[in-house]
Amino acid sequence: MLRRILLILIVLPVSLGLIALAVANRHDVSLVLDPFARDAALSVSVPLFVLLFASLILGVLLGGMAVWMKQGRFRRAAREAGREARRANAQANELRAIVAASGPTRPGLPATTTANANMPSLTDRRSAA
Repeated sequence: MLRRILLILIVLPVSLGLIALAVANRHDVSLVLDPFARDAALSVSVPLFVLLFASLILGVLLGGMAVWMKQGRFRRAAREAGREARRANAQANELRAIVAASGPTRPGLPATTTANANMPSLTDRRSAA
């Protein structure tokens, strides 16, 4: 519900503003692609709002690519940490299976002692980090 209200409060006025901008700037402008030529051989005549919207879209795309490339090292570190966590989890499962298969080494001893009772177990993930 809150998302819908924010959508209406933000997107609707922005859309109306962009429509008003497009209607007010319908006249053609000449975009010269070769600034050094005396004759405008490489020029395009487009409405001003098309030029504005195209530059806005291009800026958003270039900014998104720059941020994506800048954060590449963090994504790589997250992938490596995930791999390491999966390996550690698999190793812990293997060790649990080995311990469960071997059974108690000395009969009559309790499973945990008072010295080991305060140490976190492998399944206690809250204090492991």
